[in-house]
Amino acid sequence: MFYHLSLISSGEEDKNVEMKLRTFGSENHKKAVFVVVNACSSKDYTNSIVGVCFVGQDVTGQKVVMDKFINIQGDYKGIVHSPNPLIPPIFASDENTCCLEWNTAMEKLTGWPRGEIIGKMLVGEVFGSCCQLKGPDALTKFMIVLHNAFGGQDTDKFPFAFFDRNGKYVQALLTANKRVNMEGQNVGAFCFLQIASPELQQALKVQRQQEKQCFTRLKELAYICQEIKNPLSGIRFTNSLLEATELTEDQKQFLETSAACEKQMSKIIKDVDLESIEDGSLELEKSEFLLGSVINAVVSQVMLLLRERSLQLIRDIPEEIKTLAVCGDQARIQQVLADFLLNMVRCAPPTEGWVEIHVRPTLKQISEGLTILHAEFRLVCPGEGLPAELVQDMFHTSRWMTQEGLGLSMCRKILKLMNGEVQYIRESEKSYFSIVLELPLSRRGSKSVVD
Repeated sequence: MFYHLSLISSGEEDKNVEMKLRTFGSENHKKAVFVVVNACSSKDYTNSIVGVCFVGQDVTGQKVVMDKFINIQGDYKGIVHSPNPLIPPIFASDENTCCLEWNTAMEKLTGWPRGEIIGKMLVGEVFGSCCQLKGPDALTKFMIVLHNAFGGQDTDKFPFAFFDRNGKYVQALLTANKRVNMEGQNVGAFCFLQIASPELQQALKVQRQQEKQCFTRLKELAYICQEIKNPLSGIRFTNSLLEATELTEDQKQFLETSAACEKQMSKIIKDVDLESIEDGSLELEKSEFLLGSVINAVVSQVMLLLRERSLQLIRDIPEEIKTLAVCGDQARIQQVLADFLLNMVRCAPPTEGWVEIHVRPTLKQISEGLTILHAEFRLVCPGEGLPAELVQDMFHTSRWMTQEGLGLSMCRKILKLMNGEVQYIRESEKSYFSIVLELPLSRRGSKSVVD
């Protein structure tokens, strides 16, 4: 203060001098006031200095904010550029993808010093030229991650791999967040890398292998679904030719069973999306059909395996039910009953030598003109029947362990969509599926069923 007074007294004026003043009083005790002062001297007619004038502006508020900003900025630089191994590799960009930050950990990871990177384009120059990326799509995906961050969409643990300055392949997980200015506007991206440990690298490798295997399976499934349509079309055409010929009653039944199986296969291929079964959105058809036609189609699908395993098929089915006309999704009912029956045939012990189909029909008069058939299908085999893992797949898990278990699980869910239910029961000497379906009778009439 005295220094500035002496300068002014000698004729030299000071401008924008920051002064810190101590305050007195109980309320502001030990608090400081910051003032920016402009000083000038007053002269008489002989140009002699006769006084000094001070004009000050209180800038305490601005000074406190600026000091905090400087402290934060110092803390930020201290943290970001710390050589501490706990600080991850960090880099940042402006809205034009120019590199604004490249911390010590990034220098160590890539081999490129901060001075050679700052100001360069992250997309193409830094990552692309200095640090080469692997694969033709890697640069595009990196650019998308950055621009998503510019738009406020953060990215977490994005797989990111590149070659460092010495040609070493580096695998990391990239997290990109938006950068905002004091007004809250997005001005770029702030990114850091998580270096994959050997355990994480192995997990990522397994994940990539599983994704590749899954994609291969999807291709195979798409190929099968496409190519199988051609022979199915041939079967359909051949059946139509046979229908135009003179056939015996048995031949007509064989042709009807063949057409029913072809329709079932076409339905499965068409509705191959399992998610629609899982979430209950599968669309079911409603058509009139004879229950006997369904039973014939179901039995035909297990006959070869029965012969191969030398098993006898016992049918306990009332004759009158075979000519009963009902309404429902014929192909899906065939699919469900055939899958359950086929698993019982697979699991039946060959020494006992039999599998049984037992049908218990009951008619329910709901209202005038509406009669419901309540049918219980029991598919029985001697012994313990299904292995425990199949039952587990069918009833208790969302992740199946076997292909047969997946089929049983899907059939159980399809049955549920048709308001049916299935139970698997083990008794002392036999096991069986108990499948209950309720189907409205067709209005065209049918023979009555005895309870």
